[in-house]
Amino acid sequence: MASGPVGLPQPEAEDIKAVPVRHPGRWVASAVVLVIAVAAVNSVVTNERFGWGHVGHYLFASQIVHAVLVTLELTAGAQVLGVALGVLLAVMRLSPNPLISGAGWLYVWFFRGTPVLAQVLFWYNIAALYPVFHLGIPFGPSFISVDANSISAALIVVIALGLNEGAYMSEIVRAGIISVDEGQDEAAMSLGMTRLQTMRRIVLPQAMRVVIPPTGNETISMLKTTSLAFAVGTVADLLTSASRIYDNNFLVIPLLIVASLWYLAITSVLYVGQYYLERYYARGSSRELPLTPWQRVRRGIFSAQHDQLAIVPVIYERHEELD
Repeated sequence: MASGPVGLPQPEAEDIKAVPVRHPGRWVASAVVLVIAVAAVNSVVTNERFGWGHVGHYLFASQIVHAVLVTLELTAGAQVLGVALGVLLAVMRLSPNPLISGAGWLYVWFFRGTPVLAQVLFWYNIAALYPVFHLGIPFGPSFISVDANSISAALIVVIALGLNEGAYMSEIVRAGIISVDEGQDEAAMSLGMTRLQTMRRIVLPQAMRVVIPPTGNETISMLKTTSLAFAVGTVADLLTSASRIYDNNFLVIPLLIVASLWYLAITSVLYVGQYYLERYYARGSSRELPLTPWQRVRRGIFSAQHDQLAIVPVIYERHEELD
């Protein structure tokens, strides 16, 4: 008992009973979402028109697997070309030389302003304008001559998609370069580093934190954009191969589901790669890196085991007190 200023006993303060805030709206929304999800899954699974047996038959068919490899090759080739062009164009856009920066702006303006499908068709028919490509000195002798008709359709698709991707990647890289503080440039210049050395060793490594997330999105988008190869007709990418199969057996829905499942699987792998790249380049921006999904699972397991082990002594002590 506590005593007051005049020595009189004072009642002890009662413990505060915290009442948690109720969220009935969340429970209602969760119930509605759960009902809709169960109904959707049940409809998809029980509807025989989806042809899940045919989906399982063609999912790993040799023609589909080969088409997946072709799609991956187109994606990798076009994205590598796009990233290389994007870095070059971004540096050109930021150049103090008006001629160089103007040329970079003109490239971005043209390729961002025309449809990708039109560009693919244009490059596929480039032989109508230039039957032979001559590489050499302007108005002088040519050192290399390439017959446009000898270029494979797959390479044409890679070039068309890569040139288009370069315009978008240039804006992503330029945004990353601009995000780096100007003091970094000034410090590098004061140490005697050239502009190229500053860009390669100082600016670009710091800009990667800003560049990686949208680049991952562009890579995933490129994976799906390769489906425009159907316009060429001779490139057996994933969607084109699936369409050729259902043109013969009329199993349109099952083959489209097969193609969609493969796109989803590859996209999921790219998501994982993007996550670890972002985590790698975030090392200099935060004191402690965020936990990976696997590390979170391990921590959850170990913490649960630790809690169970901590309960045992408490139970033993209480048992002794009762005795």
